[in-house]
Amino acid sequence: MKKFATLVAILGLGVASAAWAESDREATVNRLDHAGRVLHEIMAAPDSGIPEEVLDHAKCIAVVPHLLKGGFVFGAENGRGVTTCRANGGWSAPAFFAITGGSWGLQIGIEGIDLVMIIQNDDGMKRLIGSGFELGADASAAAGPVGRHASADTNWKLDTEILTYSRAKGAFAGVTLNGASIRRDEDSTEAIYGHDVPTRRILQGEVAVPNSARSFLDAVRDAKRQAIASN
Repeated sequence: MKKFATLVAILGLGVASAAWAESDREATVNRLDHAGRVLHEIMAAPDSGIPEEVLDHAKCIAVVPHLLKGGFVFGAENGRGVTTCRANGGWSAPAFFAITGGSWGLQIGIEGIDLVMIIQNDDGMKRLIGSGFELGADASAAAGPVGRHASADTNWKLDTEILTYSRAKGAFAGVTLNGASIRRDEDSTEAIYGHDVPTRRILQGEVAVPNSARSFLDAVRDAKRQAIASN
């Protein structure tokens, strides 16, 4: 009887573990789809998308859909995002990250925002591929230009590793984000790839794109076309 109870307990743990894994995978796939929709909707907005010049200059594109604010000052606690980098003449399979902390300024009454980050040089890409970094301390970050064309001022291109944008209640604008910590999201990585895969391998194009990421990468590829179409 005791052996039978032990067997039932083991089987129960196995079923619970499988259910958890499926739930985590479903949540990650939903995040990928949501991130793709966010990018598509932002680029479809007339005169308020990410400029074509910024997209041309981008090394990587990262999206964190629907982060929730905390009190008067927005905190990115437990936010999760997805990113892809240029590799092999196209865009890499997605890598997953978590973002915590950071000061977002006053956004009273906002339930949540969508965050887009444009990593625009090799240094920023190396930080993203690495084990983790802090915006404003390890990597320079600034509010990105918005509209059909980037400003004639090229400081956004020369001096900043990461351009940051936010969308809240339909409004889309550059946002200053300092002190936020970005780390690898191991749970989401294993949920999509089935095992631990180094972020470096993923973003350097050494890992095949999973079917679950097709809609997100389609949105990334379509972003420039949408920017051109809005001109």
